[in-house]
Amino acid sequence: MRLTEALLRHVLELRFEQLDARAVAATRVFAMDSLAVGIAGSGPQVPLTAVVRASAASYGQGAQARAWVSGEALPAASAAMVNGYQVHSQEFDCVHMPAVVHPMAVIIASLVAAAERRGNDDGVAVDGRALVTALNVAVDVATLLGISARAPMRFFRPAMCGALGAAAGIAHLHGADEALLRRTLGLTYSHLSGTMQAHVEGSPTLALQVALNARAVLSCWELARQGFPAPRDMLEGPFGYLPLIEGEYDTGPALEKLAAREPQMLEISHKVFPTGGAAHAAQDMLMELRQAHGLALDQVAAIEVQAPPLVRRLVGRDYQPGMQTSYARLCLPFLLGTVLLDGRVGLSAYSPERLADPRLAAFATRVSLVGNDCDDPNALVPQSMTVTLGDGRVLRAHRDAAIGSPQRPLSRGQQLDKFHHCLDHAARPYDASRRNDLLSHLDHLQDIDDVRTLVDLMIVPSA
Repeated sequence: MRLTEALLRHVLELRFEQLDARAVAATRVFAMDSLAVGIAGSGPQVPLTAVVRASAASYGQGAQARAWVSGEALPAASAAMVNGYQVHSQEFDCVHMPAVVHPMAVIIASLVAAAERRGNDDGVAVDGRALVTALNVAVDVATLLGISARAPMRFFRPAMCGALGAAAGIAHLHGADEALLRRTLGLTYSHLSGTMQAHVEGSPTLALQVALNARAVLSCWELARQGFPAPRDMLEGPFGYLPLIEGEYDTGPALEKLAAREPQMLEISHKVFPTGGAAHAAQDMLMELRQAHGLALDQVAAIEVQAPPLVRRLVGRDYQPGMQTSYARLCLPFLLGTVLLDGRVGLSAYSPERLADPRLAAFATRVSLVGNDCDDPNALVPQSMTVTLGDGRVLRAHRDAAIGSPQRPLSRGQQLDKFHHCLDHAARPYDASRRNDLLSHLDHLQDIDDVRTLVDLMIVPSA
């Protein structure tokens, strides 16, 4: 069986009762993580969110769904756009490392907006079990496409695979049959956008690509359910997603995971730092060495990081004076210098003063990123670090798995620390009562009667 047909069958047949209990628990965890990151994306440290919100408002009025935190009533596609941007704008949203896909950014923004629209327009409340199942369907589709790729990324996979996954999730949420599911996927494929050029330049357009694809999914769903025809062989046809966008691919591993019913929600990693995921292992190693040896910035003569080729592609960029925050999040010398100065990189690490700090500019020349013996084009680990101190001492560290990965998962306490850190950076203050109610809903996500009550708790009325 081809991957296309196997995925269609999976989307059509999966039911909540068939979900692994561990997958349901992981869905709660990563829904909490993704919504918290999306809440943080409303804050003043992301000024372009206001631009995205104003643009979305100009597309037309509606009351199908709402922007998170601020609560503007919008058409569902516009709400998905705003919320998708908020989720991905700080490089803090979870990632499926084998697929190199941020699966929840497009997916949760699109599915929550679709759930609100279904309740408001169709009069059908979407409950927690339906949302949890649709999220798993969507993540499976997005990540199994991602792991099938065998060539270095040229197009922005998190946005594109995320959109195809979201299309499958929305179709599942509405009980679509195979014909409607195919149309939704085919139209979404025809609407995909996003290349790695924004990543290379460190442009904030990178997160906008997630937002635009989230909007596209809702638009394509509406076209599909109205009967608009679409390409049928959108994944493996001669100009389908895999041959055209990825170029080289192997669907064998994805088919094996589907046959074994391996939930890809269990393979997602937390982003522990608001930076490119490719830089997580290096930051973690340096944090460990800093704490163990009391390192200060001026003590370090040189740092060499040994890593796979994708790490060098994603974060192996030169320090630039006056660089944008979106560039700095992907600049390993800046990130490692910040670790030595502050102990870790948090949401407040990208102030104009810090971006222009001459100490970091000088330190950047002491950081090098070189290849190791891993030639997997999609691998982010293993990584090693050699730190040479001014007094001649040499310190070393190694990571086979990144912090926050399934091999090194966050504790509940660490998850909550990130949750509150995100809410502390929202555009409006979340008091203890609202935080506790939101956490309670997320901890019992499968039991809620209406997804709209969850969104209610994410919105803070203006003072």
